[in-house]
Amino acid sequence: MLKKITTVASVVLLSALTACGSGGGGNAGSTTPGGTITMGFAQVGAESGWRTANTKSIQDEAKAAGIDLKFSDAQQKQENQIKAIRSYIQQKVSVIAFSPVVETGWDTVLLEAKRANIPVILTDRSIDSDDTSLYETFLGSDFVEEGRKAGDWLVANASGPTNVVELQGTTGAAPANDRKKGFEEKIASKPDIKVVASQTGDFTRSGGKQVMEAFLKSQPKIDVVYAHNDDMGLGAIEAIKAAGKVPGKDIKIITVDAVKDGMQALANGEINFIVECNPLLGKQLMELAKKVVAGEQVPERVVTEEGTFTQEQAKTVLPQRQY
Repeated sequence: MLKKITTVASVVLLSALTACGSGGGGNAGSTTPGGTITMGFAQVGAESGWRTANTKSIQDEAKAAGIDLKFSDAQQKQENQIKAIRSYIQQKVSVIAFSPVVETGWDTVLLEAKRANIPVILTDRSIDSDDTSLYETFLGSDFVEEGRKAGDWLVANASGPTNVVELQGTTGAAPANDRKKGFEEKIASKPDIKVVASQTGDFTRSGGKQVMEAFLKSQPKIDVVYAHNDDMGLGAIEAIKAAGKVPGKDIKIITVDAVKDGMQALANGEINFIVECNPLLGKQLMELAKKVVAGEQVPERVVTEEGTFTQEQAKTVLPQRQY
């Protein structure tokens, strides 16, 4: 089972929790002769503005921390990530970090890393495994809570029968599974709200547009779009406009991420509500990497702090937005 998620600010977790990984250094990776930590990082891909910001954060913070980063782009294919992880094991890196494309199918390769005494950190996305000793910690968002926030807004703002179409993330990915779960949990309290169609747009703008075009043809009435990320929501906006409707008015739109393009659409009134998912995980990741390589205790779960945005809030924060 996945490690229990505790929604607590990461700073508190890092200083107060005693739940830990290998602790005494039995799993600690090696460093170069000069003492430099080498990190092998297997990224999901470059499917969205969020992912681009996440990659830049990791690359910039590795450089700032003096960590030698070996980076690979899996192009959203699990087999590419597994190949990259095995390559990092062969190279005897100090620590491996990755954002899993999907939740399942990791036990074999992570057991190989464990046997090679190379610690593993999950970042952004978790895995579904009964053996939680295969990784030291998971750094990232509470995706179920993000779905709940989206559902709470809709419950508070919907009046009368409301037909929702859902643009899901990559099939089998933790954020897709969890954002769906949290959203459904909240709208269950209001029987008038119904998800009439749900399909993956694979977290891409083009995928969101394509699926939304199909929804507009197949569904007689659509009141709300719930997109698992901004990019799919932006693709849906294109499809809605092409169909002669007004996004944000004729069809309300809820998305997750809060990247600049999404926030601009929110400020313009084309998106109605955005749940934040912070991609700037690089600094926390490098801090955790140094700890696990040194054999120090780390929390089992580090949750990032995130908020939500309305149109007026988006207008206020956009000028200072980092991603």
